[in-house]
Amino acid sequence: MKTTVLFALLLVLGLQAATAQIDTTGGRYYRPIFPNVTVTSNVTYGSAVTYLGTTQTLLMDIYQPTGDAAVRRPVIIFAHQGGFLAGSRTDAYMVNVCTQFARLGYVTASIEYRLGFNLTGLAAPADTPQVARAAIRGMQDLRAAVRFFRKDATTTNTYRAHASYITVGGSSAGAFAALEVGYLDKASEVPAYVDLTGLGGIDGASGNPNYSSAVLAVLSLSGATENPSIIEAGNAPLCSVHGTADATVPYFQGRIGSLLPPKYVYGSGRLNPRATSLGIRNTLRTLRGAGHIPFENNTIAGSAYADTVFRTIRDFLRPVLGQPGTVVTATQAARLAAPLAQAYPNPADAAVRLLLPESWKMPLQAQLLDVTGRVVRTLSPTTRDLSLPRNTLPAGIYSLRFAGQPPVRIEFR
Repeated sequence: MKTTVLFALLLVLGLQAATAQIDTTGGRYYRPIFPNVTVTSNVTYGSAVTYLGTTQTLLMDIYQPTGDAAVRRPVIIFAHQGGFLAGSRTDAYMVNVCTQFARLGYVTASIEYRLGFNLTGLAAPADTPQVARAAIRGMQDLRAAVRFFRKDATTTNTYRAHASYITVGGSSAGAFAALEVGYLDKASEVPAYVDLTGLGGIDGASGNPNYSSAVLAVLSLSGATENPSIIEAGNAPLCSVHGTADATVPYFQGRIGSLLPPKYVYGSGRLNPRATSLGIRNTLRTLRGAGHIPFENNTIAGSAYADTVFRTIRDFLRPVLGQPGTVVTATQAARLAAPLAQAYPNPADAAVRLLLPESWKMPLQAQLLDVTGRVVRTLSPTTRDLSLPRNTLPAGIYSLRFAGQPPVRIEFR
C-alpha cells in the first residue's frame, strides 16, 4: 500500500513537471530586480539522529524576493562549508549568496545539517569511514530539505516554490553533500564500511518522506566526491567552481584529512570531464592558482572570487529554467528500488565475490570500467555466484555494468 501511494505521488510530480514553465522575461533570474529580500529564519525542515545518538532538529533560513508576485519560483538550497565539523547556515558567505540569488527572483535557503563524527577508532589505514558517514548524513539532510520544498509546493504552497526546479549546492563539505544528492542514487555506490543501512539508506529519515529528492542541477564549490562513476548518463547538470591550488580539497584527485587517516577523493578537475564524457551539461570555472574556498575570504580578492562564483552560477542556471524541469516518474522510482547485485569483500585485495539477484535473467553480459570510463574487462557470467579476480588490475575504483541493470561499485586496494 505504501509503495502504491509513493508511486502515485511521484507520478503526479512527473506530470506536473511535464507542463512546467518558468518565466525568465523582464530580467528575472539574471538582474537584481528585487532590491529587498525577506528572510524567514529558523524554519524546521526535519529532524534526525546525530552520530552521538541524539535527535537534532534541522533548521533552515529561507530567502524570498520582497514584493514578488510570481506564483511558482525556482529554488536553490545551499549547504555551508566546515569539514562536517563546523560551520553554520548563517555563515557570511551563505547569507550573501542566498541574498544575491533571492534578489534575482529565486527562493533560496541556507540549511544546517548534522555535524560531527567519531575521532577515535578509525579502522581503515587508507580511508576515514567516519568522514564518509558524516557526508552521508549531510546528504540525507540536504535531501530532506529538497523534499521539504517539494512537499510545500504540492500542499500549503507557503513559499511558492516550483516543485520541478529545485537546485542543490554547497561549499566544500556542503558541496560533498550536494554532489551526493545529485549523483549518488544506488546503495551499490556506497562503500560497505559506511553501513548505509544502519544510517537509514540513501534517502535517510531526516523528514518529509514520500516526496522525491531529485534535483534540477548541482552546484559544487570547491567540492569532491569519492568516485566519479556515481555520475551517470542522464543525471542532473553540474556547475563546479574550484581553485587549482586547493590544498584542502584537491582540484583533480588525492587524499584529504591531515590529522585523520586520509580519504581519497576526486575533485572538479575529474568530475566535470566525467560529466562531459556522458553528455551531461556542465560548467567548470577554474580559479587558477587559487586555494580552498577563496570566495569566502573577507578580502578584496575574496569579493572578486565571490562575484565570479555568483556570475558563473547565474549564467549556468538561467538557461535550465527555460527547459522542462525535473521529471520524477514511477518508472524511475521502480528502477532505483530494483534488486542489486551484492559484492564482497569490497574493497578487496585479490578478488571480489559477486551474488546476482534471482530476478536477473540469465545469461548476462557485463563490462568492468575504470574511473575514466574505459572498459578494462568483459564478463559473460553463467552463474549467479561468481568471482571477479583482480589479476593485473591496478588499485582503484571500478564500475561493473550489467546490461539493463544498475552498476556495481568495485574497489581493489
